[in-house]
Amino acid sequence: MSKKLKKIFPKAQDFLPLKGTDYVEFYVGNAKQAAHFYKTAFGFQSLAYSGLETGDLTRTSYVLVQDKIRIVLTTPMAGNTELEEHITKHGDGVKVIALWVDDAKKAWEETTKRGAKSYMKPKKIEDENGLVIRSGIHTYGDTVHVFVERKNYNGIFLPGFEKWESSYNPEPIGLKYIDHMVGNVGWNEMNVWEDFYRDVMGFANLITFDDKDISTQFTALMSKVMTNGNGRIKFPINEPAEGAKKSQIEEYLEFYNGPGCQHIAIATDDIIDTVRKMQARGVEFLHVPKTYYDTVLDRVGEIDEDIIKLRDLSILVDRDEEGYLLQIFTKPVEDRPTLFFEIIQRKGAQSFGKGNFKALFEAIEAEQERRGTLI
Repeated sequence: MSKKLKKIFPKAQDFLPLKGTDYVEFYVGNAKQAAHFYKTAFGFQSLAYSGLETGDLTRTSYVLVQDKIRIVLTTPMAGNTELEEHITKHGDGVKVIALWVDDAKKAWEETTKRGAKSYMKPKKIEDENGLVIRSGIHTYGDTVHVFVERKNYNGIFLPGFEKWESSYNPEPIGLKYIDHMVGNVGWNEMNVWEDFYRDVMGFANLITFDDKDISTQFTALMSKVMTNGNGRIKFPINEPAEGAKKSQIEEYLEFYNGPGCQHIAIATDDIIDTVRKMQARGVEFLHVPKTYYDTVLDRVGEIDEDIIKLRDLSILVDRDEEGYLLQIFTKPVEDRPTLFFEIIQRKGAQSFGKGNFKALFEAIEAEQERRGTLI
């Protein structure tokens, strides 16, 4: 019998319900090299593999794991036009945000009858380790949600995958689980997707930021954070707002050729240790002006961490009524200025770093200036 998770956001209808993120699948130009990057730089471990050796002539996929996070890196074999077109249009990026459910057929029925466009009808796949049922719906842009029911499966990942044995196994760096995943959508589309997540998937609006909250001298954006009832799935939705120059959201939409997943926020219990390890492995982070740290303790009050260490690593701090959080953002991890990662440590806080928005976006604008896109 599956454990029922406590509902902490009463406004969420939660008719699916969702148990957590099952996996995130990236469509990439070279899955083998991408897997090496995520193992080396982010400390992911080899988990499973599917490709020519397992009988799949259409695609190759490597599955990586760290604590509760699973990522799948998939590249097309010759003739797989769907994957090839996705990569040509978007570059490497997130295609599938897979959600763990008890009943994939019911999740598909509940969402499609409320207006979701079907991506995959409920489909049973099985092997000697049991069976998995998957179904799926479209969300913003070319991104999809796949519902995964695996209560009757004991295999390594999914049927069709084999255990991936590797002699190269860098140490994990303390990444725990996906805290939230942010989608960028086009002009005046934020409310459309708020309605989608509320009406089609049973989410609730946790918090709203307007262009007064998220603006600098040059650029602005708006955002609404959507959450399911148990709080395990949070999807902030960003849209551009009018500003003097092209915002980071407009830049993303231009280079990704449409809406998509902008960043993945991953939780850690020791952000200082995690960021040091990531830096040592070659991950580049955004840097805020050192003057940020002159006043940060006046704003957030007493914290456990050494402010000098935070300053040296460019880790940001913010506080809400329930505690504080520490966060930092990588530079884009693709050649296009699209996907990046956030590393976050929550010490009670349930918010998203509103007090850091101005410093963060000025740091992003400095990068846009270097790329020639702050125009």
